[in-house]
Amino acid sequence: MTEDNTIYIGNKPVINYVLAVVSQFNEGADEVVIKARGRAISRAVDTAEVVRTRFLQGVYPKEIKIGTEELEGHKGDMVKVSSIEIFLAKEK
Repeated sequence: MTEDNTIYIGNKPVINYVLAVVSQFNEGADEVVIKARGRAISRAVDTAEVVRTRFLQGVYPKEIKIGTEELEGHKGDMVKVSSIEIFLAKEK
């Protein structure tokens, strides 16, 4: 797995991330990782589901990792933020 096959979810519309995932698979990737933190987690799940149900047949969630990361907040304090990694793979 290379860093090239990783899609980081931010504040753009879901379709932007869907197209990024689809293009990774079309370029020959066997697996794509969708990563998100905090409020973007729901957008990451939406991206994975739209790819699976509407754009690519034979793609399934191989693994899902969840966790908590500590980041420095605006006031210099440590804030805990949830994170998710969704590993999508092609059926062989």
